[in-house]
Amino acid sequence: MPRIERLRPDHAPALLSFERENRAYFTTSISDRGDTFFARFDALLHERLAEQAEGLAHFHVVVDESGAVLARVNLVDVAHGAADLGYRVAERAARQGLATAAVREMCAVAAGAYALNTLRAVTTLDNTGSRTVLARAGFLATGEIALNGRPGLRFSRDLSAADAVPPAADAVLPAGRATGQESGSAAGLIGD
Repeated sequence: MPRIERLRPDHAPALLSFERENRAYFTTSISDRGDTFFARFDALLHERLAEQAEGLAHFHVVVDESGAVLARVNLVDVAHGAADLGYRVAERAARQGLATAAVREMCAVAAGAYALNTLRAVTTLDNTGSRTVLARAGFLATGEIALNGRPGLRFSRDLSAADAVPPAADAVLPAGRATGQESGSAAGLIGD
C-alpha cells in the first residue's frame, strides 16, 4: 500500500528518479523544471529540508512498498495558520485515485500535525485532473488567476471547522481506481 512520508535526506535517490522518469509527463500539464533543477538537485533538496526544519514548509513523498516515489504532496509558504498545497503524481500511478487520497490525507495532516487552518492551491483551467482532485478533497474555487500566461483558478480549503477534515486512520493510502485524470500540480513543488 502506498504511504505518505515526510521528506528525509534518504529519499533523495528515489525522488530524483521520480522527477527524471516523469519529466516529460509532467510537462503536459505544468512548466518543465529545466536542466538546472536536475543539475542542482542535491543543493535544492538541502535547501528544502532546511525550510522544513524551520517550519516554513512541509514536504512529503508518497512511496510504494519498495520505497519508490509515486507522488509528492507539499505544503509551502506556511504562515499564519495557512499554507499552499502542491502535488504531482507519477504517470504509472495516475488515474488510480492516488492524488485524491494523498491530498485528502494531507488535509488531515495539515489540520492535525501542523495545526493549519487553511490550505490554498492553484491550477490551470485546462488541468482537469488537478481541478477534479481539489474538488474531491473539498477545495473551493476562490478566483481566477494567470499561471505562466495560462488561465487558471485559485482554490482554498478551510480546515478550522471541527468536521472540515475527517480523521485519518493512518498514513497509508487506500488502493483502488477512480475515474478521471489524477495527475495534478499546484504550487510548492521542490525547486519551484
